[in-house]
Amino acid sequence: MNVARVIVDIPAKQIDKPFDYLIPKELESVITKGMRVVVPFGPRKIQGFVTDIQAESSFKQLKEIIEPMDLNPVLNDELLSLGDWLSDETLCYKISAYQVMLPAALKAKYEKLIVRGTKQLPEELDALFSGKDTLQWDEAVKRGYLNVLQKEAAKGHVEVIYRVKAKVNKKKLKHVAPMLTKEELVKVSNLLPPQASKQKQVIDFFIQATQSIELRQLIEKLHVSSATVKGLVEKGVLVEKNVEVYRDPYENREFEKTEALSLTDQQKKAIAPILTSIEEVKHETFLLYGVTGSGKTEVYLQSIQRVIEKGKEAIVLVPEISLTPQMVKRFKGRFGNEVAVLHSGLSAGEKYDEWRKIQRKEVKVVVGARSAIFAPFENLGIIIIDEEHETSYKQEENPRYHARDVAIKRGKTHHCPVVLGSATPSLETFARAQKGVYSLLPLSIRMNNQALPKVDIVDMREELRDGNRSMFSKLLLEKINDRLEKKEQIVLFLNKRGHSSFVMCRDCGYVMNCPNCDISLTYHRFNQQMKCHYCGYETLVPKQCPDCRSEHIRYFGTGTQKVEEELGKVIPHAKVIRMDVDTTSKKGSHERLLNDFQEGKADILLGTQMIAKGLDFPNITLVGVLSADTMLHLPDFRSSEKTFQLLTQVSGRAGRHEKEGEVVIQTYTPEHYSVDLAREQDYNEFFQKEMLIRKTHKYPPYYYVCLITINHEDLLKVVSTTEKITNYVKSRLSNESIVLGPVSSPIPRIKNRYRYQCLIKYKREPELGKVLKTVLDHYQQETASNGLQISVDVNPFILM
Repeated sequence: MNVARVIVDIPAKQIDKPFDYLIPKELESVITKGMRVVVPFGPRKIQGFVTDIQAESSFKQLKEIIEPMDLNPVLNDELLSLGDWLSDETLCYKISAYQVMLPAALKAKYEKLIVRGTKQLPEELDALFSGKDTLQWDEAVKRGYLNVLQKEAAKGHVEVIYRVKAKVNKKKLKHVAPMLTKEELVKVSNLLPPQASKQKQVIDFFIQATQSIELRQLIEKLHVSSATVKGLVEKGVLVEKNVEVYRDPYENREFEKTEALSLTDQQKKAIAPILTSIEEVKHETFLLYGVTGSGKTEVYLQSIQRVIEKGKEAIVLVPEISLTPQMVKRFKGRFGNEVAVLHSGLSAGEKYDEWRKIQRKEVKVVVGARSAIFAPFENLGIIIIDEEHETSYKQEENPRYHARDVAIKRGKTHHCPVVLGSATPSLETFARAQKGVYSLLPLSIRMNNQALPKVDIVDMREELRDGNRSMFSKLLLEKINDRLEKKEQIVLFLNKRGHSSFVMCRDCGYVMNCPNCDISLTYHRFNQQMKCHYCGYETLVPKQCPDCRSEHIRYFGTGTQKVEEELGKVIPHAKVIRMDVDTTSKKGSHERLLNDFQEGKADILLGTQMIAKGLDFPNITLVGVLSADTMLHLPDFRSSEKTFQLLTQVSGRAGRHEKEGEVVIQTYTPEHYSVDLAREQDYNEFFQKEMLIRKTHKYPPYYYVCLITINHEDLLKVVSTTEKITNYVKSRLSNESIVLGPVSSPIPRIKNRYRYQCLIKYKREPELGKVLKTVLDHYQQETASNGLQISVDVNPFILM
């Protein structure tokens, strides 16, 4: 007896365990671990993952597996056990952990059908089925027949079935090939009448080239019609067949082959321990800490080269926004077709095809965003995470994993190095490197010894006092005009990270902070209130500044379109390319805009977050940051860190080549250490200062944090549930832990659901996982029946 253990596709507590199914005789040799199968579950048929195969089961009555959904396993043994680890770490269901590892095209869709039985149906229903045996569920709902159908279903005359629809369509192209040998083709060609010159041309082509060719190409090449080819197929001279091809997002692009550059002394010193770790096949985590433009990418490329020479594979993660064509070009240029690329700009089909190349072992390197960490390689030699401080490496919905943790887990399994690269590492990573948990590899000089760009900080309060009410300081406008005359390019960056507006005095720069939390208060427009989203403190919006008694107290917020309009007024002759969510939503638009800018079709590139990283254009000599403050005053303990990182990254775009670069940062709080230290790109000094603040307020890396968010349509229900959970958690943890809450979330209502939260700060709580699981299990019934939602985020990156 052959029994498969299957995790089925229903994310619910009672079902979060393997179920035993019998493998039918004819499928015994087909079904293997890691494969997706269709199984009966209650009245429906759903998909599941086979996690194990056993000789027997402790259950007597077993249902049979209906059919396999794959010919080869989609998850290997390592990924199956990684799924178990993921569900423990992030407190998610196993099915969610497995689903996150697969490309979207492999996630099953279910089709709901109504099937008629043998009995005669009422006339109206008979007409509805109109001679067919099945009816689409949606069709019945749309035409209002559910009541009638329910009655018939109760009598057993109709039944509802779920059919698993695989979303995958493999791309096939029509090819033609000769049916005859060369000699036979020559004979046929000689026998053709003179008016069949086109057919003769096609046959002569195949006498030269005996293999198959895509029909479209043949028609283009010989300027013949498809009817000509069809005629030859009918005569049995040629044969048409569908050939499966990959959807390659880069198929029409030639990548220039590049050679390894010779390394500087600093780079040699940094790469040596990585190469040793590859040679000795041992896991180690490295922090490659190099200033912007210090040549981190070359260190990555040469480490990967060594890994490929040893017959192993590499995963490279880059933040979604810097997955620019430039990055792809560097890897494709060095490793050609050995590279698969996975990112959100690809269609589901393209992603699926790139994933299949990895699964079929046709590539050695994967470059991609967060989810590429699950690439189904079986012989990993190195994992690299570029710009490791980026928050996009943390997934915000279930399973809430951080790619860095998954990378280190996989690195340990494969005994290979993990390299984290950044000019501004996250505090947690740098603290671990200081403690020796990670090995620190510094790169402190830019390639070609270029100086870091000169940074000017402009105090916008002064500008206001001098009567300048525009978004651009006098200095920035002067410098923009100067660059336009010199035919050099400019990047203008608008810091738009953050939904909330804060209130600030435009005369003295005073920002209203919470007296208990060292966090800015958020302005709520509808009731003119200021509120702290950590401890719940509230106050009214002042009419005048509490500090300098000025009446110029306003809340803040601007958008890229507004900036573009203003630019049009002050510098009408400048050509501007705007890059934001609106202009880059179409496929390929991101790349097109950057190409236009590179080719000099515009003088100014204006954008948000997405232009801060990875851009490397020789002609950019000026970077302007229009608003350095927007992130500083967000209700988030990481806001200073994010501001410093961002300003350093943006400044790093200027003067990367021969021409020297300059940066102008406009701010209302020039005295804030994160702005001031970004001028010198002095990370070490920033690290010391910020760590002191984190220690005082008991935040990471001194403490771990965990966020529980509860939401429901009824406010009282949310408050009472959050209170119960907070009290329960408090009673189960040691006195060293701090449990804050219940308090309303920074965004207190989304889609008419009220949100409350509880924040746990802790150092060592071995029981915490168990406690949180108990909470989730206890409310499972309620979450299913009355819409209560509870989410737990261990080490959250966004406290909103």
